[in-house]
Amino acid sequence: MAMLGKRRPKRAPSGVSGLQGRQSDSRTAPAAPLEHDVLEIQGMAHDGRGVARSSQGKTVFVDGALPGEQVRVAVHRTRKRFDEAHVRELLTPSTERVEPPCPHFARCGGCDLQHLALPAQRRHKQVVLEELLGRQGITLAASPELLAGAGEGYRRRARLGVKVDADGLVHLGFRARHSHRLIDIAACTVLVPALEALLAPLHQQLADLEAPRQVGHLELLDSDQGAVLVVRQLRDHPGDTRRWEAFAEAQGIHLARWLGRETPDFQWLTPVPDLDCRVPGPAGDISLRFAPGDFLQANAEVNRLMVGAALAWLSPLVDGARVLDLFAGVGNFSLPLAAAGARVTAAEGSHAMVERLTENTRANSQGRDLELEAHQADLASPEAVRDLLATLRPRVVVLDPPREGAEAVCRALTEHPVPHLLYISCDPATLARDAAHLVHVGYRIVRAAVADMFVQTSHLESMLLFEFTGSTRPPQGAPSDG
Repeated sequence: MAMLGKRRPKRAPSGVSGLQGRQSDSRTAPAAPLEHDVLEIQGMAHDGRGVARSSQGKTVFVDGALPGEQVRVAVHRTRKRFDEAHVRELLTPSTERVEPPCPHFARCGGCDLQHLALPAQRRHKQVVLEELLGRQGITLAASPELLAGAGEGYRRRARLGVKVDADGLVHLGFRARHSHRLIDIAACTVLVPALEALLAPLHQQLADLEAPRQVGHLELLDSDQGAVLVVRQLRDHPGDTRRWEAFAEAQGIHLARWLGRETPDFQWLTPVPDLDCRVPGPAGDISLRFAPGDFLQANAEVNRLMVGAALAWLSPLVDGARVLDLFAGVGNFSLPLAAAGARVTAAEGSHAMVERLTENTRANSQGRDLELEAHQADLASPEAVRDLLATLRPRVVVLDPPREGAEAVCRALTEHPVPHLLYISCDPATLARDAAHLVHVGYRIVRAAVADMFVQTSHLESMLLFEFTGSTRPPQGAPSDG
């Protein structure tokens, strides 16, 4: 505790900054950037980097370059089969290049596609999904539908790093590109306005703390009841706790904290709010209560479009039918489908979110008849998933897994096929991997969509609707059983 808030001795500079911020590796990285010949960018990699060939025929991935451009680059990492580089001089710009709206672009590691016009970003994401499926031998009958909203001011949750440097200065922001170094963020064009408005006051608040080194990070969350700030505090400091409470009152926000290092305890420091958000249902909006730590899609507008698409695709199939929703969260898809007449069983790994889903079902059942049961289950266990499929015999399965995908679930679905499957994914590579398991045993893709959930970045959300057409075994939950 003796060093809390005090200035530490200066350290030697690391030499790591900007695009050269990758960890040095003598086997793969040169000691200094290497100049290349002028390169013509021939395409765009799935992660948004430009792709070119050097005069020696070696593939070069170029940060910040767009297809059709001529650039002079510097290589910041060499590998056996390819080089990684960044633009030193832009000679011939693409007609789709735009001025990035964010002043922190090219330093902040967040929005890596702000230099590309929005329509081109979205075309690129549609192509990425098609190409990754194509690598698995899967061809879509038509280009994926596009679900897209606003290009700025969309992100309703964010995690901001906090660091006190050797001079005692407090920094608040996101990580630099290719680095663990923190970039101070004074503005963020993708945050919803209510959260962006907190950035400047938070910088001042952190500077006014007695023990800023005891703050690990800050979480910002927007809800229909206003903004929420969650402070990750490593050790209690009563004086700073009072300062945080005064800050919340002055800003008119809800305040909570995680207190402790190894097993932090969650505490509300302002009156406990009933946080909720809204998703579309077949007869009007449905309210979903949630708490900090629950999974919540970052883009409320695009999430509504995804739920609407799920209802449009599935409503003809689910009235009176058994639906199994896996990775159900707090009911993002479960409750709208139950309101459409489905008999829903929702499975989720988090006990807290199962409780929240049960509460949401009870709250939304007033004035309507919803048939929905929520259960906790280990969805990484093929045995657990097989038991659910064998017991329930659903006509429709809905999947919305985390980034690592749902390989165990898809393997179980090859052994216990169902007539229809809706797979929502935040990682197109794991989606393509899992889709290959399904297509191999007789599923086929009948609808596909790309949801631009993370605008200005190379990340994308996808939706695939499968139907089982294989003849190796009869599907469970056939319509006559529904």
